[in-house]
Amino acid sequence: MLRPLSLEEFSGMLGSLYQGPLESIPWSTFLDQLKCSMGAKHATLTLRPPSQHVDGLSINTAGSSAAMSASYNQYFYTLDPFTDLPNRQVVICTEFVSEKDWLESEFYKGFLEPVDVFHILGADINTSLGSKCRIRISRDRASGPFNQQDKEFLASFLPHLERTVILHMCLNRIESERNLYAGAVDKLAVGTIILDQDGKVLQSNRLAQRLLAERDGIELVNDGLQVGTVRDCQEFHKLIDQALLSQKGKNPSLVKAMRVQRPSGRVNLGLIVRRVQQSEWSDGRYCPAVVIFISDPAQKSTALEEIVRSLFDLTPAETHLTFQLANGQTIDEASEELGISRNTARAQLRSIFSKTGVTSQTLLVRLILRSVATLG
Repeated sequence: MLRPLSLEEFSGMLGSLYQGPLESIPWSTFLDQLKCSMGAKHATLTLRPPSQHVDGLSINTAGSSAAMSASYNQYFYTLDPFTDLPNRQVVICTEFVSEKDWLESEFYKGFLEPVDVFHILGADINTSLGSKCRIRISRDRASGPFNQQDKEFLASFLPHLERTVILHMCLNRIESERNLYAGAVDKLAVGTIILDQDGKVLQSNRLAQRLLAERDGIELVNDGLQVGTVRDCQEFHKLIDQALLSQKGKNPSLVKAMRVQRPSGRVNLGLIVRRVQQSEWSDGRYCPAVVIFISDPAQKSTALEEIVRSLFDLTPAETHLTFQLANGQTIDEASEELGISRNTARAQLRSIFSKTGVTSQTLLVRLILRSVATLG
């Protein structure tokens, strides 16, 4: 029999439910608590039901078999009679399917009986964002059937479960968009470093991490940044302080640029310091406050040759030459690198100019570096 929860216990389960979207395996803690509270063998939350087009996406409690989930996604979902339940209503399987039909079903005989599952309690939730999720609680035959008290217990969590699923979807969408834009910045060969309100580094992308590791013009010291010469560093921190003051004063966005000398003698780095526009309700020490964009002129183009070739209808030879020029070589250096004569290189360059509509090598380089090819 289900033991009534104290207010403290119920509050703890609600806390686990709302923490669910932030767990590495979402809702795993809550599902384990739900399984124990209801004397169940398994508890499963399905975020995406399987279909002929996509596999299902489910979270199971500890002890559930991965092979069992795989067999359901590959075959048994088509035989499952306990689906398409009334929206937001808790249902016992024998209320939905007669016990006789349940026992005689291929789904029970082939999928549930071998793992000693008989009693199932569940609910389907169709969220306002269009997703369809399911929660299923199961017991073995010896543990006895679910009753009205069990139904009411699970029902008490359904409105909260729906809200957390919607939160999960929103967070997942934000994370996907963040990864998309971060990947685009990486492809554009721009280093980005994000600072918090104390000027400490919160996050950096791959190019910025490489530049920091090289310690050639910019480096990380005690969670803060040091750049170039002493004069460069003074100017840099002055710009950061201005951006932070702009942030606190809610002034219009501040953008400043500077060049940074590199001890190695390589071409100077270009830096842009910019205030991060925060939402009206942003708060907290770890909110992004300032972003630094870093341009490394020595960085080679990351555009894919096949994409450049398709975009501008170039031949393979013309594409190779275009890349040598985009990466800073002269026509003589490119012809030597490619093992072709200077005259052949010039003939190919004229053809490239004709196809791309530019009239100089400088414009060609600019066209390639500004095209969508770098996002490939």
